[in-house]
Amino acid sequence: MTELTETLELKLVEPNAHKHRKLCETKQVYQNALQAAFNANCATQTEANNVVVNYNLSGYAKNALKKYVPQLCGGSYDANELHDDHPVRFTNEGPKLDHKPQNAIEWYIKIPHHDDYNLWLPAQPDPEQQEWLEALYAGDAKMGECRLFGRDGKWYLHVVATRDVEERPSSASETPIGVDIGEASLLTVCHRDERGTPATPNLWNDEGKRVRQLRETYFTATRRLQQRGSERIVESYGDSLWRQIDDILHTVTSEVVAYADQFENPVLVLEDLTHIRENMDYGAFMNRRLHGWGFAKLHAQIRYKATENGIRVETANPAYTSKTCHCCEELGYRPDQATFTCSNSECWVSEYHADINAALNIADCYLSGESHSREHTDGDDSAEEGGRLTGPQDSQADAETQQVTLGAYAS
Repeated sequence: MTELTETLELKLVEPNAHKHRKLCETKQVYQNALQAAFNANCATQTEANNVVVNYNLSGYAKNALKKYVPQLCGGSYDANELHDDHPVRFTNEGPKLDHKPQNAIEWYIKIPHHDDYNLWLPAQPDPEQQEWLEALYAGDAKMGECRLFGRDGKWYLHVVATRDVEERPSSASETPIGVDIGEASLLTVCHRDERGTPATPNLWNDEGKRVRQLRETYFTATRRLQQRGSERIVESYGDSLWRQIDDILHTVTSEVVAYADQFENPVLVLEDLTHIRENMDYGAFMNRRLHGWGFAKLHAQIRYKATENGIRVETANPAYTSKTCHCCEELGYRPDQATFTCSNSECWVSEYHADINAALNIADCYLSGESHSREHTDGDDSAEEGGRLTGPQDSQADAETQQVTLGAYAS
């Protein structure tokens, strides 16, 4: 068994004027508490508690804030600035589901307003997530953190859910498939055949180029619009671009899983995100770009899609995978982004595609026993739960690990 995580999106159905006002009040008080705790640079939960305890919020929102603010202030994110529009977070004890299949609208959700007042609202789930919602209601899945936000005049609640699923048993005939995440090629996959020869590599270069263009457009347009004071346009325009990026990431990760599924016993080997951040030091400009790249989001999507298909996922320390020759294991160098050059004059590899070389080395980490199973996180705001990368979080249904500038709905 392995634990699978999914972010469920529930659209709140046309709240009446009273409930809409209460939702707005909850959002505004939450934003005020978040801003105050962030401005106070609360680096611990105790420090954050001393600030947010004075605000008229439910204990579930306060507890989520106490955990989240220290991540912003030098923790997981180390944000330099804070956008004023964040989703309202609740710990999993707050929101409650109710199911009334006899009604036209079957699902209802309880939203905490403050400690002695809750809002029950009808909700429409994504039809493709109906099975997950039923498992959550039946107790076959566990509820994690929930996030309330508005988009295009509508209200939504995102619910992180986890459940156990069966995975394919391991066998001696496994096919380890290395997955390299990069900026030029969004993803590169490759494996070795039965003779150990690199076989059927696949690269998503065009998708990488398109995502870079969209991100650059977003940051350029955002700066210009903010200079004009057009915050509302920034928000809607940014949402449109990030939804396009979401669509690309979902398509590519589905294709990666389909690639793996053609083999009898595939194992997808990903880079360990813990090490990828530690080993990233390419100067301030490139660090900013790469920290905003979708490492964690791609990881999360590959992981849950692979698990749904019974494909195991392993992770490996990516240290030197881009600098080591996949043939002779000598250190080489990359004269440019797309090329690896081996320094061993006796090796048949003189120049090789850098991303394919890295993917093979990542797969070899599994073969050499240097990889480890992907452990599930503890239900906090980790990227595995679907946040966004350097842009609006929760406007589609998905995750992030590190940001420099937080956009609308960023978390």
